[in-house]
Amino acid sequence: MKIVLVGATGMIGQAIVKELAEHQVIQVGNSKGDYQVDIEDRASVSALFEKLGKVDAIISTAGQIVFSAFNEMDFEQVKMTVDSKIMGNMNLFQIGSQYINQGGSFTFTTGYLAQNPMPGSTTISMVNAALDAFAKAAALEFGSDLRVNTVSPRFVKETMELMGMDSSTGVPVADTAKAYRHAIASDESGQAFDVVDYI
Repeated sequence: MKIVLVGATGMIGQAIVKELAEHQVIQVGNSKGDYQVDIEDRASVSALFEKLGKVDAIISTAGQIVFSAFNEMDFEQVKMTVDSKIMGNMNLFQIGSQYINQGGSFTFTTGYLAQNPMPGSTTISMVNAALDAFAKAAALEFGSDLRVNTVSPRFVKETMELMGMDSSTGVPVADTAKAYRHAIASDESGQAFDVVDYI
């Protein structure tokens, strides 16, 4: 299977590369990887897929977000989160989906905070919930031609450790990647796959 992984150079991205090692995984990053793309720039996204041609699946772990109390954020931080996580991923989907073979899949990355917010997660919860809702609606439009899902990571154990947090409730990044395998291999669409269900 030919899979484009956007956001491949991050911690979750690299775990997905290892998890899907038997497939042809094209690693795309903002400044590193096999190819580079700016997901907020439609010309950049178009140029990427013109080079890559037809693929079987696209996985996106891309999108910048700001974790902060809402009343401590300025508008530019809110806008950056929306522009990157929502509009950047809409660029990827609208352009990239034209290059996915019939019956293939597109998988967004959202997160546990979409349905389980906490103080400081206002914008993150908003953008992740928006992508979850988009996937449900898009699945109705595309039917069996294109499966559209999201994967919802929990707090990653290794990230928590790097931040000096108690990581006892975290999910190892290698286990997180298993949900992405399910997303590309199953025949489900319009779903938000919680990583804990695939460990």
